[in-house]
Amino acid sequence: MRPGADERFETIILIGRPAAGKSEVIDFLRKTDETVRAARFHVGPFVEIDDFPFVWETFEIDDQLERLGQPRVFTTKDYYFKGDHLWNLFILRINLEFQKRLARDSDFTRHRTVLVEFSRGGDNGFGEAFAHLADEILSRAGIVYIDVSYDESVRRNRRRFNPAQADSSLFHSVPDDKMELYYRTNDWGRLSGGRKSGTIRIKGFDVPFAVFDNEPEKTDDPRKLGPALERTFGQLWGLMHPPKAG
Repeated sequence: MRPGADERFETIILIGRPAAGKSEVIDFLRKTDETVRAARFHVGPFVEIDDFPFVWETFEIDDQLERLGQPRVFTTKDYYFKGDHLWNLFILRINLEFQKRLARDSDFTRHRTVLVEFSRGGDNGFGEAFAHLADEILSRAGIVYIDVSYDESVRRNRRRFNPAQADSSLFHSVPDDKMELYYRTNDWGRLSGGRKSGTIRIKGFDVPFAVFDNEPEKTDDPRKLGPALERTFGQLWGLMHPPKAG
């Protein structure tokens, strides 16, 4: 970790299946008193960089282009992506947001925790995403993977949908057909070796990780979520700040 980051995380990469509980964890942290949050979870004042707004923006841009009589660029009329390269484009957008903050203030992560959030599926979804993350992120980051099964992800995804807030992180929902196509499988088990904590080698960086088991669900009850999250974040903190010998 960089100097000055000895009491809280600089960057956490928060990942998992859709509706696994990522947005609920962030909402819980946002509502927790800042002093308590730092003491229990090692999270200071924080900013969130989530790729969902970038995904939603591609739908909106294509819709507006179509209204102008122009061809859709990113998605089909039924909102399937026209190419797998778009998943990596969203990661590059995350990188850009991170890098712009560092350009404005090179010490940004010394006084802010950055929460980077995304979901990926497929045989190399997370691996591909990790390979496109900027060194500025990987050199500062630990990973928290929120673990739920595909069936549980589908159930919660259906439950949370609010059509009046379909563009929000907490209430958007992936249609069942797209869940099946994009998210039925993922490569986290292969990348982690089935471990609950450890490190993953990414672009020359040994990035620590810890798994948050959210099945049965804990993110729907703050009394359960707080202690469980404290354990997981504490485990990750220990990996990133091992006790000094002697």
